[in-house]
Amino acid sequence: MKPLLLKMVFQMLHFHMIIILFQISSSQPLTNTTGYACNQLNQTSPSCQAYAFYTSMGPNYLDLASISDLFSVSRPMIAKPSNLTSLTSPLSPNQSLFIPLTCTCNSVNTTTNLSYAKLNYTIKKGDTFYLVSTELYHNLTTYQSVQIVNPTLVPINLTIGQDVIFPIFCKCPTKTQLQNQLNYLISYVFQPFDTIESIASRFGSTIKSILEANGNSVFNTWDTVFVPVSRLPELTQPTPVNNVSLGHTKERKKEVIGLGIGLGVCGLLLLILVCCWAYKESLWKKNKVKNDDVENKQKKDVGVSLMADVSDCLDKYKVYSIQELNEATDGFDERWVIQGSVFKGYLNGKHYAIKKMKWNACEELKILQKVNHGNLVMLEGFCIDSSDANCYLVYEYLENGSLYTRLHESNIERLSWRTRLRIAVDVANGLQYIHEHTRPRVVHKDVKSSNILLDTHMRAKIANFGLAKSGCNAITMHIVGTQGYIAPEYLADGVVSTKMDVFSFGVVLLELISGREAVDKDGKVLWIEAYEKFNGDEEKHYKHKLKGFIDDFLLRESCSIDNVMNIMSIAIACLHKDPSRRPSMVDIVYALCKSDDLFTDLSEEGFSPRQVIAR
Repeated sequence: MKPLLLKMVFQMLHFHMIIILFQISSSQPLTNTTGYACNQLNQTSPSCQAYAFYTSMGPNYLDLASISDLFSVSRPMIAKPSNLTSLTSPLSPNQSLFIPLTCTCNSVNTTTNLSYAKLNYTIKKGDTFYLVSTELYHNLTTYQSVQIVNPTLVPINLTIGQDVIFPIFCKCPTKTQLQNQLNYLISYVFQPFDTIESIASRFGSTIKSILEANGNSVFNTWDTVFVPVSRLPELTQPTPVNNVSLGHTKERKKEVIGLGIGLGVCGLLLLILVCCWAYKESLWKKNKVKNDDVENKQKKDVGVSLMADVSDCLDKYKVYSIQELNEATDGFDERWVIQGSVFKGYLNGKHYAIKKMKWNACEELKILQKVNHGNLVMLEGFCIDSSDANCYLVYEYLENGSLYTRLHESNIERLSWRTRLRIAVDVANGLQYIHEHTRPRVVHKDVKSSNILLDTHMRAKIANFGLAKSGCNAITMHIVGTQGYIAPEYLADGVVSTKMDVFSFGVVLLELISGREAVDKDGKVLWIEAYEKFNGDEEKHYKHKLKGFIDDFLLRESCSIDNVMNIMSIAIACLHKDPSRRPSMVDIVYALCKSDDLFTDLSEEGFSPRQVIAR
């Protein structure tokens, strides 16, 4: 009887517990997981400037470079609103930041418009929509909204290197808010111990304006709260620890202690040296032999290390010995220098271009083994010399040298307009391949006329991947490249993207049209002159201006001015100061191949523009 009674009591308690939990859960407000609708009629513009409140976190997001890369903005764009005085100092864990967002009203289907900032994110190993939304973007979006704006992607079948749009929740101020001097809405994620009062106090807003901006909602933890403000509050940032001055003080103490120890040791050593003077000659010989052994071992270790780094390439390229390369170049005699550290060599009955490098070439090799295209110079093999830790890359040899030489050296036969146009299409095809058909995408970073080589038929190939980077939308502090070809956004903020190659290609087009160098002897930059002269002007005015810009040789050749004007239009589009408004290499190849002169020239050889695109 007692067991039956106890069973009935437990069943009643269980039933009442379910009722209580249901009442609690049903009384809680529902979290918005799919996004926030935008009212286009009540907005003054389809997009606006907004900000997200974000905190730094370890181990990978404790510096501006990684956070700016995550949100696809430059470091100064975060540092200024966040009251940071340094772009390079490490951040403290949970340090407050304001991230600028371009908030846009986006149509996700025929009936729904959502307000968010589009951020492109490349999937890495172990990533899921949920993990990236919660751990990297700190719940500023949700995995459900990621699925909505990426309807063609399968969340359980993501591939490494795949590009995904992550919608960061944001809102634009309404007409009423702007009239009340509420100029910005800050996207803030509601924390476990937050209240509307504490949020209003933190950002200098009011409870009323926050409730109105959020439809008088009741907030759950991790909900997005839109905080309207007239101006961004000044964040109080921790004072960077002066590690340098502390280090100097410690180092000074160490120097004093070390000096005392050193004097004592020197006295003792002097006594030992006097006693051992008789053995000086024999010790010197022994030490010399020992040092030689150590040096040889170090060189051997460096060579082994370099070979380990490029082990993935061993099955694809021929590995030459240093003896073979010495014989091919007469010991790298200056008579065989092509340019800089590139030598002409004769191996197995053929000529090759041999590039001698004083650093590790494994990064260049890793990129080159991913690419295979007729408009890229082919790598035939490599050599690592363990005796001096030099690397040598062996490339195919192109008989007609560089485009720079053909355009700018007076003692060489000038190129016809059809040849120049065909070279432009070849280079564009090569860049299109590395931008669109490699994963992750490759950015060359040093497109210029001296890195464009010509074969016996004057067909162009892109060379020198020494500065190339695998992966886009990165930020770097180490600015490299050639003056006159560097894109403005890369020079100013270190932004690495495929659009910097598009810019450099535009400069090459200007060289082909004008026959002039990218930077003349007086330091005058060609693209600045062309952009100021032709940008924003109607094409009907191009013809008059082109007479003072086009290569005199082309005028004497009587090439089609209309065709040159079309190519100039492409060049000016490539040079746009806003990288997002530059065309892609796909668009450029298509536009170049529409040229009548190119079509006639290729038709004579049995090709067509469509074939050039598909190569």
